[in-house]
Amino acid sequence: MQFDHLKRREFIALIGSAAAWPMAAQAQQAGRVAKIGILAWGVDLTSPAIDSFRRELRNIGYLEGRDVTIEFRYAAGDAARIAELAAELVQMPVDIIVSDGTPATLAARQATTSLPIVTAALGVEPVSAGLVTSYARPEGNITGFTILAPELGPKRLAILKEAVPGLKRVGLIWNAANPLNATPQVGPIVEAARGLGVEIEAGPVQNRDELASAFAKLKAQQVSAVITVADAMLFQERQRIVDLAMAAQLPGMFADRLFANAGGLLFYGPDVLDLFKRAADYVDRILKGTKIGDLPFEQPTRFELVINLKTAKTLSIAIPPTLLALADEVIE
Repeated sequence: MQFDHLKRREFIALIGSAAAWPMAAQAQQAGRVAKIGILAWGVDLTSPAIDSFRRELRNIGYLEGRDVTIEFRYAAGDAARIAELAAELVQMPVDIIVSDGTPATLAARQATTSLPIVTAALGVEPVSAGLVTSYARPEGNITGFTILAPELGPKRLAILKEAVPGLKRVGLIWNAANPLNATPQVGPIVEAARGLGVEIEAGPVQNRDELASAFAKLKAQQVSAVITVADAMLFQERQRIVDLAMAAQLPGMFADRLFANAGGLLFYGPDVLDLFKRAADYVDRILKGTKIGDLPFEQPTRFELVINLKTAKTLSIAIPPTLLALADEVIE
């Protein structure tokens, strides 16, 4: 009986210590500085998106240097470099990788199947790309946020037509060297054009050096406007693209708001700053023990329409008042 009593006491003590273990482990690691790796394809360290991520970490309660350190690696759209940078972060190792863009996400996934990966702005549909089999419960080590790149092309074209009454022919600029991310965005735009009574003229480019000739070709084909897809190379060349469009007197609809800030006529798309903010929340939850499978892949919830009215006036385009009323921001 005494032996049984002792065994019972030991069993209760064991259960009690097991229940207390997670809190003990958390307390033990309270002083540990977590290392966050940011693997960026198109946004550099000064980007508003990175600022949004870091600001949200501070809002949650993380201080850089005290609670977390950030290891930032930027490929500047260099496909040969991105895999090397992903491997570098894994070898450190970091505790978690935050990826920007499809190539960075794929490189991170190739580099590790164990470290958690949060993609802040995925350009492809994650299931069809083979990254996960379920939005709701992503298996493996990756979750995050998509930017709905293929899905938003038709909406962008419809807004462009509304902004430029009588629009019949549009030049489509995309990066043909990025078949996984950029090319799937072409089909939905071409399909939508048929329903809108708009003819699409193709303007594929392989690199920045082909941009000028692509615009010259489109101008010769008598397009009245241009539209671009979401792509890191095009994003990096945004000022040049806007300058080429303006020189050709072509209004443009673009896939990132920084094009509008650079002088482009229109932007419609997800609020990327919000996506990077939400990525910081996912990082917090993972660092506190939440499993990847309990963090669903999510789509944007906030979208923006930005109209550069100064550019409209330069191009002698009268933006309809109904469209101006829908704009989240009007640049004057």
